[in-house]
Amino acid sequence: MKKLFLRIFGILIVLAGGIFIFKNSHLNVTYEIGQEIDSFNNIPVYYNGNVGNIDGRQLTNDGYNLGLKYQCVEFVKRYYYEHLNHKMPDSYGHAKDFFNPSVKDGKINKQRNLLQYTNLSVSKPKVNDLVIYSGNIFNKFGHVAIVTKVLENEIEIIQQNPGPYNNSRETYKLIYSNNKWYIDNHRIIGWLRK
Repeated sequence: MKKLFLRIFGILIVLAGGIFIFKNSHLNVTYEIGQEIDSFNNIPVYYNGNVGNIDGRQLTNDGYNLGLKYQCVEFVKRYYYEHLNHKMPDSYGHAKDFFNPSVKDGKINKQRNLLQYTNLSVSKPKVNDLVIYSGNIFNKFGHVAIVTKVLENEIEIIQQNPGPYNNSRETYKLIYSNNKWYIDNHRIIGWLRK
């Protein structure tokens, strides 16, 4: 019984170590951290390697907090600041915290000073909306991206820090049913709009 326990314990240690190394290693040699890999409306998206990579806080010249360098939050806040001239009243928080579950669909999210929509909304997503993702086992902080294109049955998003091998752009099916819109991704909890 003791040998079985030690084997299981050893396997768990090896698995935990492997996950730690995978999450904290820069495995993609195609890009360098901080390299521009895409842009939207002349606002660049930078490569960050693994989602947990942190390279200091990014502030504007007037002291507004954009977030941690090369993280998803930093990109969307930089985009809103530079392209839409928008400062969020609460300039801190993880990506998933951009969505306030107590705010009703189509009402103002006061922490972000943006209209908030749930991912089953009477309002169809629009270009420049922020799409908010819940956390998961691999990234408890969630994720946030910007809508770049809206078609009748599909949206395209741009994102920073999706992981070392994921693309900066993704498309999702957009479903309209019973007078409500749904982005077909179970992690998307809603979107914000200026």
